[in-house]
Formats: sequence, structure tokens, C-alpha cells
Amino acid sequence: MDQLALLFALLFGAVVSVPLGRRLGLPPPVLMTLAGIVLAFLPFVPNIEVPPDLILPLLLPPLLYAAVQRTSWRQFAANARPILLLAVALVFVTTAAVAAAAHAVVPGLPVAAAVALGALVAPPDPVAATAVAGSLGLPRRLVSIMEGEGLFNDVTAIVLYHVAIAAAVSGEFSVGRAAGELVLSAVVAVAVGLALGWVSNKVMGLLGDPTLQTGLTVMVPFAAYVLAEELLGSGVLAVLTCALYLAEHTADADDVMGRLAGNTFWEILDTLITGIAFGLIGLELHNVFGTAEGRLGELIGWSAVVVAVVVGVRLLWLLPAAWLAKRLHRKRDYDEDVPTSWRETVVLWWAGMRGVASVALALAIPLTTDAGDDFPKRGEIVFIAFAVIMVTLVCQGISLPWLVKRLGVRADTGAERELERSLALRAAKAAKRRLKEIEETEELPEEAGERLLRGAFDIGARISPDIVDDERREWFAKRVERYATVRRIQREMLSAARHEVLSARSEPGVDPEVVDRVLHHLDVRSLR
Repeated sequence: MDQLALLFALLFGAVVSVPLGRRLGLPPPVLMTLAGIVLAFLPFVPNIEVPPDLILPLLLPPLLYAAVQRTSWRQFAANARPILLLAVALVFVTTAAVAAAAHAVVPGLPVAAAVALGALVAPPDPVAATAVAGSLGLPRRLVSIMEGEGLFNDVTAIVLYHVAIAAAVSGEFSVGRAAGELVLSAVVAVAVGLALGWVSNKVMGLLGDPTLQTGLTVMVPFAAYVLAEELLGSGVLAVLTCALYLAEHTADADDVMGRLAGNTFWEILDTLITGIAFGLIGLELHNVFGTAEGRLGELIGWSAVVVAVVVGVRLLWLLPAAWLAKRLHRKRDYDEDVPTSWRETVVLWWAGMRGVASVALALAIPLTTDAGDDFPKRGEIVFIAFAVIMVTLVCQGISLPWLVKRLGVRADTGAERELERSLALRAAKAAKRRLKEIEETEELPEEAGERLLRGAFDIGARISPDIVDDERREWFAKRVERYATVRRIQREMLSAARHEVLSARSEPGVDPEVVDRVLHHLDVRSLR
């Protein structure tokens, strides 16, 4: 098996892991990691050869961009305090605790190298967290906290990592310089993200075509990441800023085809890249074991200490932080997503899985210092980092569904239905208002006006039948049944039309492009 065949095997696994994960009740990232581990120990599977400095730029930008599409800037702004407590404060605390523990138990490990280890294992993986949360039916407030933490903690951890690596390589460290680099990295990243988002928004308006617009969104996250890194900024923060800007400014309510095409494309891309990323984690395990060199027991002991610190610090931090956030939340006059019970806090603790970013940072540790010496304890750092990733990702990922079920943490479906009902009413009222405005300027036949008014009512009732009373609901149910019959017959008629047009593709003298154009019109009609 060569590298290309291995890539296709990972892509196939990414697709299969989604339905298999539903059947087994396990998150697809965990299944892909296990699949990668199995492949890594098969004799005919080659060792993966991906340059470490390419893992983050190739995998992280599209994954972050896809994750941002599921949220909004307003949600981030409303949850700024919980996100700061988790994404910034907890990363600093975890880095410090891991650095202290590793420096104490690993003989000869310098402080700077220990801080680098702490920084690379500090951030929970945003992709794993959102994938797990989405498959378990957790409350939306917990999902929002996980998404916010996962998206912003990489920024803090990567900056800390670079500062620590620079100190370990050069042998020099300055607190003032490190703080200045942190501020500069954030400012440059935000500026690059906003500028690229503004330019991309203008270009999308000029392109017009949904296919070209979707193609542009593929290039934007990579461009934001690379440009920010070249200007000494945070590539992760630049991608987040750009994605949030585009999510807020490119939304066009009437761009139905663009929205359907873009959402479908990004769901596919997100699934495939997630599979590759977590498959690589498992595949790298074979190389990591190769660094043990007969010291496996000793390395496992050190790793156990660091794993205990990573998992324990998260719990010890979350319990008071969640209590404080909930207490302060009561004094605020707007919604903020915070855990409402100790059960939700425990789920949030156990969902802190490490993943793609930690792998990339571990593999990107330099081989030598500026003086030409070997990077201090590089093999030990990589082994410990992978131990943390495996335990948190595989063990916690497998047991998290059981824990959620055991604690009885579930989404508030009643609140979701109430919000859906409220939006359905707003949609119906907006349609009626527009119809009234048209009737004031245009003279419509009475029959057409009544039919359009029923259609406005149907808009809301189809979304949420609960907005009507029992008598009207029964009447509406009969109308829906009649409409469903008409729609079924229409679908069969359109299907017959598509089959007839498609059969013409194989006839002599028929231009395939014309056939495809006619099929496109029929497909659009079917969507409508």
C-alpha cells in the first residue's frame, strides 16, 4: 500500500464512520482514530510521511471555518465570559500545571521544553468536541460553550507554544517580549481576518454564481491562515475572525441555491477532512512507539502523571468557574450560556478531548536548537503528548455517551420547540405583512388574494403546527394531506421528465451540455 492508497483508505473510513458511529453510539472522530491505530500496526501499511509544519495549515483552517458556520458572532459576544474562562484562563492554568509536573518527573527536562509540552496538550480539540456534542443531543448551551472554547483555545495555546519553543531553541526568554508577541499576534490576526473577510465579501458579490462563491470560500480560510502567519499573527484567530465576518455579512435570505450548495459542500468537506485528521492521529502512534527504545514502562509512568494533571486540572478549574459564571449570570439581563448543574459541568469536563492541534504541535517540535544540539527531550515530549491525546480522545470519547446517559443530561426540547414556534409565527406574520403591502399597491383578484393569504398562513403552520388551535389544526391537516398527494404526483411527473431527458444523453447527435442544462432546470423546479 502506498501513500495515495492510504489517503483513499482514510477518506473511505471518514464516510463510513458517520453511519457506523450512529449505530454504535460513538463519535466519528473516535472511530477514525481507532481505525488509524489499526492501520498503523498492519505490516503492509506504510509509515505516514506528512511534514509536521504542513499539518496545521492544511487541516485546521477548513475545520475551523466549517465549525464557525454553525455559530454566530452574537453568540460569541454573549458568551464572552465563559469562553474567556475556558479558552484563555484554563489554557494558561493547564500549561503551567503540566509544565510543573513534567519538569518534576522527567529528568533533565528544561522549563521551556516543559512549557511547550504544557501548551500543546492544553487545548481541547474543537472538532472532536463539536462532533461529540452534536451526536449526543446535549443542551445547546453546553454545545455553545464547547464550540467557543474549542475555537478560541487554540489561539492561546499556539502562541504560548511558539514562545516556549523559541525560548527552548534560543536559550533566552523575556516576559515582556512574550506578552508583546501575544498582543501583536492577536492584533495582526484580527486585522488580517477583517480585511480578508471584507475583500472576500465584495468578490462574492461580483461572482454571483453559487458554484464560484463556494469555491472562493474554500480558499479563504487557507489564505487567512497563511497571510496571518507570514505577518507574525495567529493564523487560527485570523481564520475565526474572517469566518465570523463572512457569516454575518454574506447571508442573503433569497440566495436559496447558494445556501444549499454551500452548506452541502462544507458538510462533505468537513466530514472528509475530519476523518483524515483523526486517522492521522492513529497512524502516528506507530512512529511514537518507535521512540520508546526499551523505556516503555518509564515513559508510560511519566505520561500517566501528565494525563492525571491535564484531566484533574480541568475538573478543579471547571467546578468553581462554572459556579462563578452561574452566579454572575443571574446579575445579567441577557442570555448567557453557562452550565446549570453539576451534571452539566461534569459532562463539560469529560468532553475535554485533545486532537488535531496537539498532534500537529507535537510533531512540529524542532529537531535541534540554535546551538546545533538536539532539542531537549523531544522524543519524551512527543510520547507524552500522544499519550494525553489517546487517553482523552479514545477513552473519554468512548465513555462520554455512557456518562451523558448516566447523568441524564439532555437537550431542552421544550425550549427548542417554543423557539421554533416563535420563529414560525414571525415567518407567517412577515409573509402576511408583505402580502398586505402588495395589495395596497396592486389590485389582486379576490380568489388570488384569499389563496395567497392561506399560503402565508401555511408558511408558519408547516414549520410548527402548534401555532394553530385544534379545530384549525384538523382543517390544516386535511389540507396538508391533499397537498402531499398533489406534491407526490408532481414529484412522479418531474421524475418521469428527468428520466426522459437523461435517456436522451445516450442518443446520437444529442449535446450532453444541453441535456445537463435542461436537467438543471428540472432539478431547480423539484427543489421549489
